[in-house]
Amino acid sequence: MKKYSAVILAIMALIIPAVVNAAPQNDERKQFFKEIREFKHKFLARELNLTKEQEQKFFPIYDQMEDETDKIQEETREMENKVRESSDPSDLEYEKATDAIFELKMKEGEIEKSYLEKFRGVLNNKQLFNLKNAERNFNRDLMKQHNRLRQKKNKNQ
Repeated sequence: MKKYSAVILAIMALIIPAVVNAAPQNDERKQFFKEIREFKHKFLARELNLTKEQEQKFFPIYDQMEDETDKIQEETREMENKVRESSDPSDLEYEKATDAIFELKMKEGEIEKSYLEKFRGVLNNKQLFNLKNAERNFNRDLMKQHNRLRQKKNKNQ
């Protein structure tokens, strides 16, 4: 199993620098995120011990949830950037932006909770229990790989 993780991370190591160094073209960005999503599917399938049948049912639902939460996260980033880029935001603007950001975070949680029943129709209780931990492990491994690549790039400069 650890060999499989190493293979995924090695492949990501090849993909991430190519995308980071490339011009931020929309098609390349979409392709990059599509590939990351495919790696995440493989990672989660392995971590949760999904059967092929479970994979076929789970990932369309999971991707739909992620698409919804990604929109919320994008709204949050836009809100944060709007205030950051303002020449001299007032305390009221900071307060309203902060409230909105926390509201969006709560909405993200509500979206995830709304998918719980859908997941229960596909995953067993143990798999469902381990889902969030597997997501955190994926993100942690992805960030470790990203940091390794950044350090390697900085050493070569």
